Amino acid sequence: MSLQAMTYLVVGLTFAMYIGIAIWARAGTTKDFYVAGSGVNPIANGMATAADWMSAASFISMAGLIAFMGYGGSVFLMGWTGGYVLLAMLLAPYLRKFGKFTVPEFIGERFYSNGARVVAVICLIIASVTYVIGQMKGIGVAFSRFLEVDYNLGLVIGMGIVFIYAVLGGMKGITYTQIAQYCVLILAYTIPAIFISISLTGNPIPQLGLGSTMSGSEVFLLDRLDQVLRDTGFLEYTTNVRLSLTNMFMYTLSLMIGTAGLPHVIIRFFTVPKVADARSSAGWALVFIAILYTTAPSVAAMARLNLINTIEPTPGEYMVYDERPNWIRNWEKTGLLAFEDKNGDGRIAYTSDPATNEMVKVDRDIMVLANPEIARLPNWVIALVAAGGLAAALSTAAGLLLAISSAISHDLLKGIFMTGINEKQELLASRIAMAGAILLAGYLGFNPPDFAAGTVALAFGLAASSIFPALMLGIFYKRMNKEGAIAGMIAGIGVTLLYVFQHKGIMFIASTAYMGDMPQNWFLGIEPNAFGAVGAIFNFAVAFTVSRFTTAPPEHIQHLVEDIRVPAGAGSAVAH
Repeated sequence: MSLQAMTYLVVGLTFAMYIGIAIWARAGTTKDFYVAGSGVNPIANGMATAADWMSAASFISMAGLIAFMGYGGSVFLMGWTGGYVLLAMLLAPYLRKFGKFTVPEFIGERFYSNGARVVAVICLIIASVTYVIGQMKGIGVAFSRFLEVDYNLGLVIGMGIVFIYAVLGGMKGITYTQIAQYCVLILAYTIPAIFISISLTGNPIPQLGLGSTMSGSEVFLLDRLDQVLRDTGFLEYTTNVRLSLTNMFMYTLSLMIGTAGLPHVIIRFFTVPKVADARSSAGWALVFIAILYTTAPSVAAMARLNLINTIEPTPGEYMVYDERPNWIRNWEKTGLLAFEDKNGDGRIAYTSDPATNEMVKVDRDIMVLANPEIARLPNWVIALVAAGGLAAALSTAAGLLLAISSAISHDLLKGIFMTGINEKQELLASRIAMAGAILLAGYLGFNPPDFAAGTVALAFGLAASSIFPALMLGIFYKRMNKEGAIAGMIAGIGVTLLYVFQHKGIMFIASTAYMGDMPQNWFLGIEPNAFGAVGAIFNFAVAFTVSRFTTAPPEHIQHLVEDIRVPAGAGSAVAH
């Protein structure tokens, strides 16, 4: 069976499974729509959380970034994984005990203010919409190559699939769909990694293969990769720092606290029956996440080595362009890979020098998807990778869209502007809001704004600078009042957006390709996508200062905070 036919078959079967699950798990109440009835098994919720959290950025982009950034790309591994640990330990159990549907609802009741709730909704929408743009790009990239359709058509198909299972099933449908999507994406990620690890090192465990010697040689894989990179003029894989140590620290911190503040992940912990289950599902989710995240460095290193070995099979002897393999021809059709014969010798020179480099475009997002083709793996493995990339993008897109629609229907309409609507009307409003969010996400996928074209890291920075400090202060500082929380959120997200828009002309370079000297106008050499940590510091500082000069929260709110933090018992704290 041809690759295209195999891809259509595998992707079609997975899509049919997602839609079937959505019909089976159709939401009948607002509780089903928002939190799946709060009856999801902790292990199942852990798997769904892993799929929700491991987006196209994790499946498609992360290994590609590490492949080209080397050690500097570790900011994504450390930041995203460390952030999940923060979320699991410091936020999830307490928010579950509070017993509400959404993050803005917690902020509104904890800070006894509809104003705080509205500000939280605005911050949530800004961060989530920015994040969902990356998922739309992932869907378009995967479709454009493997289904051989136009990027825009692929995006429309993806929107249609999300529309069916997200609008129909709500959180209940999304949860069980994400469990299926996790199984698809983790198999799609690990099976090619095992094949490639065996071919390069003889070790079937990719995590161990990364530190092993090459097959039939005493040279370690990483030493070999460093050597071929030096020979072609690139920086060594194992020592390449991302701009500066200060920038790496702030980038990692921004991703960590941004991950802990992402509302579409936090809401997953509202779907389990009790607090103990929230802790348990957090542990299971970390196990499921670790399978992919410990494999990613191996995939990255092996993909980069295979790429160079394909173009330069023997040292100093580049491949003849007319004899290039099919995978290069296929990716050239997408525009994500491009060759320019600068010296007219008909060979593909791949070097770090722009004057002599003839592989003028190698989009980092293609590395995971192209890796099985580069390694000449069977067609069914390549088709499985395509399905996995789409599963990763679709699962996170659905979670983000649900967070956006819940904020609009539950927090703004039901919570503030139309408090008298009944459950049936609220459920209809939720579905309309979801449909509107999907249309907005699709529009931004077709017309991505400049500042978010290259990365989803900005979304983490926005969540880090606005939502995370408000949640932390709301749980652990009972003296924090509504004035401080509102001022802190506005200050944090405001200074972050100001910094980003000031440098929007370099956002794409900063996020995906910049490897030279730091621009002198960056604050302490911190690139825009890493600035969320600085925004969070502003948020904390402003919130503390304002709260000290304004009235303390009511006594019942302070008792509520103490009750939330009590670890014993599975009951929900309720504001009075």
